[in-house]
Amino acid sequence: MVNSILEERIENRIFIIRGQKVMLDFDLATLYQVDTRDLKRAVRRNIKRFPADFMFVLTRSEYNSLRCQIGTLEKGKHAKYLPYAFTEPGIAMLSSVLHSERAVQVNIVIMRTFIRLRHILFTHKALARKIAELEKKYSKHEGDISVVFKVLKRLMILLPADPEKPKNKIGFLADRN
Repeated sequence: MVNSILEERIENRIFIIRGQKVMLDFDLATLYQVDTRDLKRAVRRNIKRFPADFMFVLTRSEYNSLRCQIGTLEKGKHAKYLPYAFTEPGIAMLSSVLHSERAVQVNIVIMRTFIRLRHILFTHKALARKIAELEKKYSKHEGDISVVFKVLKRLMILLPADPEKPKNKIGFLADRN
C-alpha cells in the first residue's frame, strides 16, 4: 500500500522536458527525505557520474514554463538556483551518491514506476497501431463488402419470406360428409 501511494506521488512528479522524462531535484529530495541543498551538493561532489544524458540544469525559461504548468511551484520557492533535472539513469545514479537506505528503497520504487509507465506507453502505441492496421485493412474492402450486402438483399427479395411455412394448395376442397 505504501509503495502504491509512493508510486502515485512519483508518477505525478515525472515531467517531460527536452523530450525526456525527468524528475526535478527538489521532488527527489522530498522523496529521499533530504534537503535539496544536500542532494545538489552530493551531485556536485560526484559530477563525473552525471553526464548530460543523466542530468541537466533547467534554463530559466524552462523553469518559468514549468512553474506555470503546475501550481505547486510557488513563486519565489526554489528560485535562487535553477533545478537539476534527472533522467532515469541519473536517478539510478543518485542512489550511489546518497548513501542512505531510504535512497535505495525510493530508487527501487522510482525505477519500477518508470518501467510501468514505459509499459503503458508501449501498450498504448501497440493498440493504436493495431486499430490503424484494422482500419486500413477493412477500408480497402469496404466497396467489396457493400457489394456483398447488395447481392444478399436482392436474393432475400427473390426468396419466399418464410421458406419453412407450408404453402396453401390451389383449388377447391370437397366436403366429405
